[in-house]
Order: sequence, then C-alpha cells, then structure tokens
Amino acid sequence: MANEPIIEAHGLTKRFSVKKKTVEAVTDLTFQVARGELVAFLGPNGAGKSTSLRMLTTLIPPTAGTARVVGFDILKQPAEVRARIGYVGQLTSGSFSQRARDELLSQGAFYGLSKAASRARADELIESLDLTGFANRSVQQLSGGQKRRLDVALGLMHAPPLIFLDEPSTGLDPQSRANLWQHILDLRRKYGTTVFLTTHYLEEADRYAERVMVMDKGRVIADDTATALKANLAGDVLTFGFASEADTAAAVAVVQRLTDREVRREGGAEVTLTAPDGDALLPTAVRALDAAGIQVRRATGVPPTLDDVFLALTGRTLREAGEGEAEESEETADASAEASASVTESVSEATGASR
Repeated sequence: MANEPIIEAHGLTKRFSVKKKTVEAVTDLTFQVARGELVAFLGPNGAGKSTSLRMLTTLIPPTAGTARVVGFDILKQPAEVRARIGYVGQLTSGSFSQRARDELLSQGAFYGLSKAASRARADELIESLDLTGFANRSVQQLSGGQKRRLDVALGLMHAPPLIFLDEPSTGLDPQSRANLWQHILDLRRKYGTTVFLTTHYLEEADRYAERVMVMDKGRVIADDTATALKANLAGDVLTFGFASEADTAAAVAVVQRLTDREVRREGGAEVTLTAPDGDALLPTAVRALDAAGIQVRRATGVPPTLDDVFLALTGRTLREAGEGEAEESEETADASAEASASVTESVSEATGASR
C-alpha cells in the first residue's frame, strides 16, 4: 500500500449536453500521483481542471474511464473515497452564522470522531493555521484569508492522507495568499499529506509545486516539474542592445551562429532571441560579439515562466486562453450541486461503517 499511487486515473472523460450539443469537458485523463507529492493542475478557465477534481472526488461521475483514489475505486466505492480525502472547493465551506471552532467540531463529528478527538484535532489545526485569535468568531466575521484557512482546516479535520484544493487562493490579497501557502506547506511537512490543487496563478505553481500538469481544452498537454517544463519547452529571453544600426545587423549573424534559434531585430539597435540555458549563452554571446568588434551596450536575460510554456505549447498565453471562457457550463454546475447534495449521506455511511 505504501508504494501504491494515491491517485491512479485511466482515461477519465466527461461529456455534458449543452443546448442539444455534446461538449467534452475532459478527455482521456490518465496519470498517477505518488504519496506525498504536491501537484499543481494548471490551465485557463474552462480547461477542465475543476471538472477533473470533481470526478476524482466522486462529486460527479465520469462518462468514461475510471480512477482509484486512496486505494478505492471512484465508481464502485465512492463513499470510501470520500471518507479518506479532504476537499476544499472554491466557495467558503463554513456556515456564516456558526463560530469557526464549532464548524470544526461539527466536521469532526461528521467524520465519526469522538468529542474528545474532535476538540484535540480542532485545537491542533487552529494553532497550526494561525486561527487562535479568531476561533470564537462567526465565519461571517472572518476576513477572506481567515475563511480560506478555515476551509483548509475543515478539509484536514479528519487527517486525510490526500487533500484536493480547488483554486485555494483565488480572491485573496498577496499577503493572505503567501500566508495560506506557508500554512499548506507547513501542514504538508508535518503530516505528510498529499496535495493536489488547481490554480491559475502561475507563480504559485512555479514556486511551490513539485510537479505541474498543464491542461488545455480538456486534455493534459504537459506533465513535469516546472523547471523541466521551462527548460524544455520555453527558454530565457536574451536581449542585446548596440550603438548603431551597422553593429545590430552584424550582431544578428554572430548570435545566429551560436544557436539554431531565431534571432529577431527589435527596434533600430536591438536583437532578441529565446533559447534554453540562456544564462550560460548570454556571456558566451557577449564574448563572441566583442571578439567580432561589435560593441554591446547592454545585455539582459529574462528567465522563462510557465506562461511561456503554455505559449510554446498552444500559441497563446494563459490569459488569452481564458478570456471569455467560463470554468464550467450550467449543466456542469447543476451536476456538481446535485452530487454535492449526496456527500453527507455517502460519507456518513462510510464513517459509520468504519466505526
């Protein structure tokens, strides 16, 4: 069991009927996640990220394919899956009129913990997620960052080995986002929890995730570490500035000989190119230009981002890909709401069986 993937998906596909037309939201989703990994699912709005999470968490059934999550089949054993995962959706989980601590205690009871175990676990999470000063406030009195930390605490109340986070920091200010991420990382180190999250914040995926899966139009189009994706699919943007038009024209030929990448003239006295390992190429190019008698007035190298990776893969940026697109159709939302209504009954059955 220790070496078994905590998520193993094969050919997961989801289709919806939209205005008498069939729309395929997710196509042939096949991947594995090892225990303890922190995986970021990256893509524009409408790419199918949230639909994928809802299938993996049994909120909606796949049209085709299957998956095993924490050792259980999402189609044949959905209650067992739900009893062993945490899920933090995009909306606030707590009841606005209830105190934060009471919400945690109710969540513990919901998952079959004793009163003593619920109190101990709630106190532990309140301290770990820096909610001590706000635990006795109602949910509606909490700030956006405090609500999201409470959402994470609710998802971790039953100490699941796997937690799904759907856009956990959307709408938060930069400081709250940074604080939330620090708490997620601290909890992961402390409990060894596997974290699988969706995000459209490129810098979050780049900085924190050990592995990045890029999704577009319902398909996974790249899956690797952020470093490998940037090195193999994008590259550093190098720019050289010169004193004259003549030097600029001569520089194009010199730089072109050093790499098989396209060298572009930008403006009157500047050339630019995109190349892997640009940090190593930059001083080499400057030395070659100097040896050719070409004076370089300035030279800069800008490392690639995950948006550059998406641009290389699709020909458009993530921002462009997401413009005007909804994350899901009304039919998807209705299906999710209907499935969510059955969560309480299913998890209660599972936790009752485990007791």
